[in-house]
Amino acid sequence: MTDFDWDGLRDKAIEAATHAYAPYSSYPVGVAAVVDDGRVLQGCNVENAAYGVGLCAECGLVSQLHLTGGGRLTHVVCVNGKGDVIMPCGRCRQLLWENGRPTTLLWTVSGVKPMSEVLPDAFGPDDLA
Repeated sequence: MTDFDWDGLRDKAIEAATHAYAPYSSYPVGVAAVVDDGRVLQGCNVENAAYGVGLCAECGLVSQLHLTGGGRLTHVVCVNGKGDVIMPCGRCRQLLWENGRPTTLLWTVSGVKPMSEVLPDAFGPDDLA
């Protein structure tokens, strides 16, 4: 998958999933990412009795990104509570796109792919200019 330590990053995502608050779906999710300055960030899903206001793990990750100094995501992996690699939902793919780059690498269920393949023809800040 390249010389990058994907298994180590997946381990961080698995650890994050242990902190998920998922009493309604019983589907914990964890995410871990590397930032362009070398930081490793994590996030977990947080559900809510009003289902639509639950937070995906990637939301927590992006919040941590900005809270700890910003930057751009370079490598990302999401897992379920069993440690299986899962694909982020569409909303979260958009979050990863905007807080990464087209070249940001995501470990998907079908292998490592750049965001330009995960979210082709993405809408972003340049479209608002």
